[in-house]
Amino acid sequence: MADAERAGRASGPPVTCRAGVRRFRGRAGHEPAATPLLVSVIVPALNEAERIADCLRSIASQQGPHEIVVVDGGSSDATPALARPYAAVVAAPRGRAAQMNAGARRGDGEVLLFLHADCRLPAAALAALRGAMDDPGAVGGTFTLRFDMERGLLRLYAFFTRFKPRLFHYGDQGIFVRRAVFERMGGFAELPLMEDVDFLRRLRREGTVLLLRERVTTSARRFLRRGIARQQLLNAALVLFYHLGVAPAVLARWYGLEPALPADLTRVPPEPQR
Repeated sequence: MADAERAGRASGPPVTCRAGVRRFRGRAGHEPAATPLLVSVIVPALNEAERIADCLRSIASQQGPHEIVVVDGGSSDATPALARPYAAVVAAPRGRAAQMNAGARRGDGEVLLFLHADCRLPAAALAALRGAMDDPGAVGGTFTLRFDMERGLLRLYAFFTRFKPRLFHYGDQGIFVRRAVFERMGGFAELPLMEDVDFLRRLRREGTVLLLRERVTTSARRFLRRGIARQQLLNAALVLFYHLGVAPAVLARWYGLEPALPADLTRVPPEPQR
């Protein structure tokens, strides 16, 4: 793609480039002296028909050059059809890590942003990302988090994502990384669970990992299904056990089958309805 086209900032429809990958020209504004980074936004999806369009609209409205690649893991609903007006849609074996690796191979961006299909970017997310990546020592990072509903425990959980301790950062905040660093790391380890925690742990060995204050909005559905306190405790326990050396395959069984967890980890009552 020509530099002049990558730098284009006029409002308008997506520009279709290599094999259908959609690159969006941002809204009109001041043009910086240097060509802004092309960001490939990779969205792994599986049966996300209810949420995928909102996610993709939040990306398409961003400023500056970017492309969207949706990687479908075998949806039985309308997810691929709903994604096509906004993104290139590619198929990959089911599994978030495998899907994200496939999307990275398809995209062309100097920076890769991995975003879950039930998440939405804030308006200035990619502008903030580009500004932060002006630091040559920065290799990647995450945003902070908010939920799509207001509950006290959810606000508390989101609040802790403003801090850097590794127990507070997951893939639903969005993970961005320089392509060269991603390739040097070998991408995501194709684990059944904890691929995001594993990736961030390895990323910290490569250089400075940033935490941006812009907040990604994520769905609270898992918390509502299991109970907010129960889900929070389960997440923390799984990350702790991972860092203690428990195999991801074992953790995946625990995550999908709560009775396999120690009993005192599952006896947390759900938050009362308000």
